Amino acid sequence: MPATPSIRRGLHATALVSAVVGLSALLTGPAHAASGNGRAHALPDGCSGTSPVVCHYDVPPGTYTVSALLGGSQAGSTSVSAETRRNMLAETATAAGHPVRRSFTVDVREPEGEPTGASGSPGLDLRFEGTAPQLSALQVTPARRTPQILLAGDSTVCDQSLWPYTGWGQELPQFLQSGVSVANYADSGESSQSFLDNPVLFDALESRIRRGDLVLIQLAHNDKTTTADVYRANLTAMAKRVIARGGEPVFVTPIVRRRFNSDGTLNSVALHVMAANLPVEMRAVAKELGVPLVDLTAMSKDLVEGLGPEGSADLYLTNVNGDNTHTSEYGATRFARLVLDGLTAQGLVPDRLVR
Repeated sequence: MPATPSIRRGLHATALVSAVVGLSALLTGPAHAASGNGRAHALPDGCSGTSPVVCHYDVPPGTYTVSALLGGSQAGSTSVSAETRRNMLAETATAAGHPVRRSFTVDVREPEGEPTGASGSPGLDLRFEGTAPQLSALQVTPARRTPQILLAGDSTVCDQSLWPYTGWGQELPQFLQSGVSVANYADSGESSQSFLDNPVLFDALESRIRRGDLVLIQLAHNDKTTTADVYRANLTAMAKRVIARGGEPVFVTPIVRRRFNSDGTLNSVALHVMAANLPVEMRAVAKELGVPLVDLTAMSKDLVEGLGPEGSADLYLTNVNGDNTHTSEYGATRFARLVLDGLTAQGLVPDRLVR
């Protein structure tokens, strides 16, 4: 089913935000912290510390736009993460006396990370890190009508709580401007069947869909014994339910595992050819239903084979614990960028929303 104009319009619309959270209106409170040269400077209300600067706001679940003034009297270099290690802004350098304003939109929910994991802390948590974090002001406003990108996936996508494990869904927000949020419902260990069967996974994601929202579906890593017919039926069911809610499903073939043949090519396990050739089946269902597809298997295969057995190790946790499936922060960032490139190439995410 081709996308209708109303569906595509969702991510092109500008969310109107008028109400301001009680704690938020350009926060510059009495808290102080030492700067890089030892002098004290004021931090916004709700924030404390120096490296990192940690901020917490008791807001209810919802979508919020955060506007941060980075920098100060000293040179700085600041990155921003939210909730369960979601990378909202890559490290940004600021010259002394020349702060810059950066904005992003964040999904606040409970549980804040993996849907079957620990609840985390209520409200909104932000961390300002980097080699020399500098925060001068902070504003948090509700963004109730902001378009969403919702994620259905497994451990290679989810908001991993324990470093160095990192899902590409955790790294995707840093590439997006304010005006679109990423709601990551991916969960470790899930197959296409278990994701449908557990109410806190697909059912919960489905309840969040508004007209025009994108729903990215990458499920295959744990479908090793799933037959082609069952896999196709599960993908079809998810796509049709997303469409019925007014959203737009997007199939994402799985990232490859780092498993090489002797000739430097990836083997069948790496390419998810198990009880069925899962990427091939996903491509076929996408064509059948007219659902957009981001061929992350093909793109990650090119990347991993191009780097070779030695160069590709840093994408995964190979050098940490011999894990050739789960990705490092570096690898998750590279794969997230590939996903975004696939979305922008098809016009699913407009260029104006890409940071």
